Amino acid sequence: MSDDFFSLQRDGAVAHLQLNRPERMNTMTPAFFPALRDAVRGLQDDAQTRALVISSTGRHFSAGMALEVFGASSEGSALQQMLDTRSPRARLSFQESLRRLIDCFSALDEARFPVICAVQGGCIGGALDLATACDMRVCSADAFFTVQEIHIGMMADLGVLQRLAKIVPQGVARQMAYTGERVDAKRALETGLVNAVLADHGAVLEHALGLARQIAAKSPLAVAGSKMALNLARDHGTASALQQMTLLQSAIFDTTEMAEAIAAWKDKREGEFAPLAPIPRI
Repeated sequence: MSDDFFSLQRDGAVAHLQLNRPERMNTMTPAFFPALRDAVRGLQDDAQTRALVISSTGRHFSAGMALEVFGASSEGSALQQMLDTRSPRARLSFQESLRRLIDCFSALDEARFPVICAVQGGCIGGALDLATACDMRVCSADAFFTVQEIHIGMMADLGVLQRLAKIVPQGVARQMAYTGERVDAKRALETGLVNAVLADHGAVLEHALGLARQIAAKSPLAVAGSKMALNLARDHGTASALQQMTLLQSAIFDTTEMAEAIAAWKDKREGEFAPLAPIPRI
């Protein structure tokens, strides 16, 4: 099923997931979400991946959720049943279905490895939910970002409202959410939505993969711990995050890992680090 939406390749410790429906502007159907979640969790479980790049093909990164899934042609489909809010029971089911969709993007945020999103052209609607669940974003000069949902009479509901304001200033996030305006690459860089703007799609992908290789050369234990600590600091108060930091560091502190990192730095070579332990399937 994942082949219908994206390809997944691995070069050493760097994985590359590439959306591959350019003829449909890489739009997302309901089946896309669990396919993405399962792919990311599979990479996490086997513990061989130390960084993941998400990119796409064609003119635009992604136009988000395919609008036809909201139409009458989907009558009787699983999504149409999910969107049925005519009764309290149906609304409770809707709530659980939405939570499961949200969890599919949260898999990126929760992964033990950093995720880099490489954007060209439009990053629209649900695509921005995906991008903001990644650790970092880089884009091409022609890229733009928009909270498209407001234009079709709904609030964005897959995580962008919760994550965007922790990436860009509150006022910028609110303006994007309330107006659905397009934020171009220059403005995205100014506000911190992206880390870098490159000339074109090829340059963006090269930059993202280079950054991923740089991360993958570091101790995966230290990188995973750093991501956990940064996420805790983002989602909790400073005092709570610092307390969690003492527990986290005492759990993963490894003098052998440090000795290898220091030796590699002195010898001007890449460190040799064991992968993280696989996560058993239960």
